[in-house]
Amino acid sequence: MMNTFTGWKLGLVLALISAIFWGLLPIALAITLAGLDAFTITWFRFTLAAFVLGAVLTMTRGLPAVRSFSGSIWPLLSIALAGLAGNYLLFLVALRYSSPTVAQLLAQFASIFLLLGGLLIFKESFSRLQWAGLALLVFGLLLFFNRRLPELRYVFQGLGLGVTVGVLSSLVWAAYGLAQKRLLRQLGSQQILLLLYFGAAVTLLPVATPGAIPQMNSLQFGMLAFCSVNTLVAYGAFAEALRQWQVSRVSAVIASAPLFTLVSMWLAERFVPHLVIPERLNNASVAGALLVVAGSAICALSRPKA
Repeated sequence: MMNTFTGWKLGLVLALISAIFWGLLPIALAITLAGLDAFTITWFRFTLAAFVLGAVLTMTRGLPAVRSFSGSIWPLLSIALAGLAGNYLLFLVALRYSSPTVAQLLAQFASIFLLLGGLLIFKESFSRLQWAGLALLVFGLLLFFNRRLPELRYVFQGLGLGVTVGVLSSLVWAAYGLAQKRLLRQLGSQQILLLLYFGAAVTLLPVATPGAIPQMNSLQFGMLAFCSVNTLVAYGAFAEALRQWQVSRVSAVIASAPLFTLVSMWLAERFVPHLVIPERLNNASVAGALLVVAGSAICALSRPKA
């Protein structure tokens, strides 16, 4: 019966792994930003990911045959590269002007954009119950953000700027996800990621400052290392989930990431109070997070109408 753990079941587990790692990521990045700039953080993450994944694919003889690529692959790779690298950088900017929980909340718009892209481009079906789940998810996001909505009027400063950049970060991530889905028709998921990691590392090298890394304290460097491992685990699981499941359902499960951020922030505030800045969310915000998770589950587990 071991071979029954495939398809949507495997896709669900992989999507949950991505959600957990992405839920923890904003906190680690916030700590890392205290000792390193956004370009160097992003360059380091991609470089380490490219090295590790490249070594694995070399040993397993799974390296992509670049010379045999058709002309249609390169434009898709360019879109995926720009989307992934842009998401990493813009997310850090959004995090600098907001907070881990707010940044993760904004990141859930990526799931919505990806969901809509899947409906339009891949013609994926949606049942009425799934539409209801999506509506619940969106309402939960708004409720989660309830107390700080007036601050969003100022889109070029403070929290308003962070929100604007965060939404843009989600949009470019959706472009990456859709391009990745199309590339899976011709390349393996890990092969695609290796090409993207390597391309991003080379592209960002001129604007990175690797010499600043040894000047970080042990906590900051440890968080940088975690962020780099996070790249391998979260995106590796996400890529494989797309192979097993529909874009709409993967994106719905990933939308539960704010709950993991919320719990992690609560634990950090309770047991390591000086590690993160307290966010003091109200009851409506917590309720909104629970609604996001509920909406995600409905979208993920409801079968489309035949």
